[in-house]
Amino acid sequence: MSHPVGKVPGKGAALQKYLDNELKRRIMFIDGAMGTMIQRYRFSEEDFRGERFKVHKKDFLKGNNDLLSLTQPDAILEIHKKYLEAGSDFIETNTFSGTWIAQADYHMEDLAYELNKVSAELAKKACDEYTAKDPSRPRFVAGAIGPTNRTLSISPSVENPSFRNVTFDELVNAYSEQVRALLDGGSDLLLVETIFDTLNAKAAVFAIEKLFDEEGYDRVPIMVSGTIVDQSGRTLSGQTGEAFITSMLHANPTAIGLNCALGADQMLPFLQAMSKIAPTFTICYPNAGLPNTFGGYDETPEDMARSVAQFARLGLINVVGGCCGTTPDHIKAIRDAVKDMVPRVPTPLDPDTLYVSGLEMLRINSTTGFINIGERCNVSGSRVFAKKILNSQYEDALAIGRAQVENGATVIDINMDEGLLDGKAAMTKFLNYIASEPDIAKVPIMVDSSNFEVILAGLKCAQGKCIVNSISLKEGEEDFVKKAKIVKRFGAAVVVMAFDEEGQAVETQRKFDICERSYKILTEKLGFRGADIIFDPNILTIATGMEEHNNYGVEFVNAVEMIKTRLPGAKVSGGVSNLSFSFRGKETLRQAMHSVFLYHTIQRGMDMGIVNAGFLTIYDDIPKDLLQLCEDALWNRDPNVTDKLLQYAEQAGAAGGKKDEDAEEWRKMDVEKRLEYQLVKGLTKHVVADTEEARLLKSKYPRPLNVIEGPLMTGMRVVGELFGSGKMFLPQVIKSARVMKAAVAHLIPFMEEERLENLEKARAAGEIAEEVDPDAAYNGTVIMATVKGDVHDIGKNIVGVVLGCNNYKVVDLGVMTPCDKIIAAAIQHRADVIGLSGLITPSLDEMVYVSKELQRLGHKIPLLIGGATTSKMHTAVKIAPRYDHPVVHVLDASKSVVVVSSLLDDTRREEFVDDVAEEYEDLRAEHYEGLKDRRYLSLEEARAKRIQLSFENEFTPARPSFLGTKVYKKFDLRSLVSHIDWNPFFQTWQLRGKYPNRGYPKIFNDETVGEEAQKLFDDAQKMLDEIITKELLQAEAIVTFWPANAVGDDIELYDPSESKEHYLDRTTAAPIARFFGLRQQAEKDSDSDEPYFCLSDFVAPKATGIRDYVGAFAVSVGFGVDALCEGYEKQHDDYSSILMKALADRLTEALAEVLHEVVRKEGWGYAPQESLKVEEMLAVKYRGIRPAPGYPSQPDHTEKKTMWDLMDIESQTGIGLTESLAMTPAASVSGIYFAHPKAQYFAVGKIGKDQITEYATRKGLEVDEVEKWLKQNVNYDVD
Repeated sequence: MSHPVGKVPGKGAALQKYLDNELKRRIMFIDGAMGTMIQRYRFSEEDFRGERFKVHKKDFLKGNNDLLSLTQPDAILEIHKKYLEAGSDFIETNTFSGTWIAQADYHMEDLAYELNKVSAELAKKACDEYTAKDPSRPRFVAGAIGPTNRTLSISPSVENPSFRNVTFDELVNAYSEQVRALLDGGSDLLLVETIFDTLNAKAAVFAIEKLFDEEGYDRVPIMVSGTIVDQSGRTLSGQTGEAFITSMLHANPTAIGLNCALGADQMLPFLQAMSKIAPTFTICYPNAGLPNTFGGYDETPEDMARSVAQFARLGLINVVGGCCGTTPDHIKAIRDAVKDMVPRVPTPLDPDTLYVSGLEMLRINSTTGFINIGERCNVSGSRVFAKKILNSQYEDALAIGRAQVENGATVIDINMDEGLLDGKAAMTKFLNYIASEPDIAKVPIMVDSSNFEVILAGLKCAQGKCIVNSISLKEGEEDFVKKAKIVKRFGAAVVVMAFDEEGQAVETQRKFDICERSYKILTEKLGFRGADIIFDPNILTIATGMEEHNNYGVEFVNAVEMIKTRLPGAKVSGGVSNLSFSFRGKETLRQAMHSVFLYHTIQRGMDMGIVNAGFLTIYDDIPKDLLQLCEDALWNRDPNVTDKLLQYAEQAGAAGGKKDEDAEEWRKMDVEKRLEYQLVKGLTKHVVADTEEARLLKSKYPRPLNVIEGPLMTGMRVVGELFGSGKMFLPQVIKSARVMKAAVAHLIPFMEEERLENLEKARAAGEIAEEVDPDAAYNGTVIMATVKGDVHDIGKNIVGVVLGCNNYKVVDLGVMTPCDKIIAAAIQHRADVIGLSGLITPSLDEMVYVSKELQRLGHKIPLLIGGATTSKMHTAVKIAPRYDHPVVHVLDASKSVVVVSSLLDDTRREEFVDDVAEEYEDLRAEHYEGLKDRRYLSLEEARAKRIQLSFENEFTPARPSFLGTKVYKKFDLRSLVSHIDWNPFFQTWQLRGKYPNRGYPKIFNDETVGEEAQKLFDDAQKMLDEIITKELLQAEAIVTFWPANAVGDDIELYDPSESKEHYLDRTTAAPIARFFGLRQQAEKDSDSDEPYFCLSDFVAPKATGIRDYVGAFAVSVGFGVDALCEGYEKQHDDYSSILMKALADRLTEALAEVLHEVVRKEGWGYAPQESLKVEEMLAVKYRGIRPAPGYPSQPDHTEKKTMWDLMDIESQTGIGLTESLAMTPAASVSGIYFAHPKAQYFAVGKIGKDQITEYATRKGLEVDEVEKWLKQNVNYDVD
């Protein structure tokens, strides 16, 4: 069977075997400069073009040497033969600029494949001829792969260090095409050369490996050659020679070395340094000295041969040749000088040493000591760093990385796992910034993420040999192997977590078993070096108050010892801060625990750890009493050590304060305060007696449940607040939960007795059947689950304990729970609430998915979100908008009871849910307003993503009861009072109650503002009564309806006269005016299918031929206000003046509400059966919207002019417009009516220049005029 050139099985392996033997036996030779030889031909522009390119869009092609393989092939073939005649064993193809990226300079991108293939065929022809002459000395084609004219590690913009003009993927694409052609043309090996940016070379190697692995090309030998640009000994992108080698060894090169930039004399010290560590053969082909004033090279063949001979005498080289300025004469002279010298013997890598690199190389082994991995460049671990990244303050964030290195971190961990971040973009941008900071970039990078796509993004930005943190067997062996192969293709070391398909390993043996299994897969199946594998056997939190956690430290220490003794070369790492998480906020205690932990684990072989390098206590400096406690905690030697550590922390925190002289003084408090004290302090001695005392207070607590909901929940709220502020620790919360459990346990028999008594009464009354709900004794049923992809459950378990103590039935589904299982369990158990937990960032995506599925399937069960990686902001921005029913972020376990009880209490639920919704809406607005790097869709893209509404099937527009204008005079003001929304009234006076007393009328119960709010309200009622009885104010209103249709983003209005409407051709009718619309352009979440709205979306398009309608209105109860206020002010009664204006505003808004109700039921009549309470109307529960020009859905105030002109508002009602288009009187409201059931309010937000320009054209205005009115909405600077 014949195979295509380049895909002949075994050919590459045979050559590799030959080279392995030959390079040990003798020094081999590569050719000299192609460019220098081409210059000797003095080709003209016409010669470069040849017949084929006489006509070409590029005005000059001279200088594109690669093109000569097509236009002057005989000359290229002749050059190859001259080098072969001089003694070269390897001939490079004429393809130094053979990628489409480099050829783009000549508009010859489409020739890249042909150029490379033909060049390889020419070189092969020459080699075959000379091999035939002397078969004992075969000659080989080296497919030359140059660096391109772009760099991945350096910004071409001084102003923007993170900018790159090429991506890793683009380079891989370009190199793939080049390599494919070189192999198809017959190249025997590949030479990645003149590497000034190691990341470019890694892209080339990545492309090569992909072709070998995925396209069936026979694996051929690879050689790699870097370029040291000056006497600093570094590449252009800043790496030392040793770091360069470390970064490129994953290519498994036959030879690695240096070429170009320097002459042999200047290159010697760098070649020496690289030869000391290179485990491969070496290659070196220097320039013919340094360039002269005119850019030429003056070093003679004899002089260069003498310099190169020194390389050989020192045992530094295996392959040698020449670069710029060299000729066949140079190569012959070099060959003659060194052909009989002994070649270099490669230096094997130390199997116990992990080699990693940034700009500099780092060795990690038993002699280098413990490696501090800086932890503060982690958005999950540093609030300061997270804030800077979230605010796009990347340059400021660099200071944190710099401080880590200065404080002793020899590797820095970079983690961008934050739900509100685009992790890939943030990782890319920050690593690009780091590349411009040598003080940071010198150390290796640990690319840390739970999302493998983010890890990939990081690997594509780091030229050094990184550490990937992490992969595991959690998703099975196939997934593990797939990710490990990719990591290896990038040349990174890898952290392997002690997880498998069953979850997280806790015990020593299971930790080791998972690590051993992973080790064998990586080393035996995938060819990893043992030293490139770093195990994290899971540092888990000790001293939590839970007995099962007490031995976690011992299990880890023992696992370290087993790994180091039984898995050759493997390294051990871990996140040290996890150990002491119970005591967050008590840094002295935590530092001591970390130091004791490291003291023992390092002795047993722990190599590195993620730890704040400047934040450790010297072991011997730890106070002896604290040292003993930490030792006991680590080794699980004292069952009471948790309490002792807590006591130590409290004493240390209260040092110098007054001590409690009477430990039982609190017993003199009333029963509610005593219960609170015991819950906070975790005391159980008196809790049952005190709970019973409270139960017997029937006047206060008629039912046992009232004791739970009253004093016990009050105490737990205090616990939650203290824990949230860092004044209590996790073990203390657990103790509080135990106190709560004891109290509830005492009450349960009484609650059961009450329940049975009520059931018996209900049966006797025939109200229920004999079957009894077994869950009736519980306050509610809560489904708890750690979402799919996450194995962390400590926090979830604690929430379960607390909820269980509060008489909720908790169904715990465990970890790695898929969405369908969660929903099925919720249905099976008739769940009242679903709680989702997660620790790693991908869990956030799964939570979003669960919320979307609940919405899709039509469920209404409230959703609780919790876990270390979650946040209120992420819940508000990413999860809540996906589900129409309550979604609440729960900060910690103690708060869960408050949230669940509020959700399940019919008297509190609506207000609680509204309060959360309002808060989350504010958070979303804050989030989107603060996005500095927000992307914007083009107007065309935004329109393509508009909401798709069906006017043919789902909705038939209703015809209003009249078309044209109707004016309402002298409204009865008393009829408006019931529709007043008092909440904005109190906000005007800056009176805001706190939950549960936010909002009218509960604000009167607020401890802080309640009394003042009541006084203000009473005064308002008196003035309101006076306004009505004395008819101090007048109300005016006007409504107009038009036939209308949408045309693009605008709404055409047609003549409303009855006679004309009957004859309108709806597809060709001429409009009498237009309402112009603006469309959202700010990019929305990638996981959201939310459309990009414009008001015209809610009106039937003209092209449908369907009649639709819109209305408009203006109302005011402000007539008379100015005169009244002038009178008050003359009497120096500013209070009454402000009160009058505030009431006029409220009455006007109430009139707008009443008028809209009339429109819905009668005027337009599309909802004649509507029956809503006022509270529901104020909460916008009705169908339709009434957005106002100048407000978020249409922020252009000039649209009011259209309304005023068409409706003749000023002459009809007296409501006017100022020059700045404010309405007069000030207490006026106007807007446009839309009736579509799916019409909704939205904010246009920031928009682009493309929309501004088109909008100006549509309105017939100058762009600068539109920019003036929409200045707050443009996403660019307006001069």
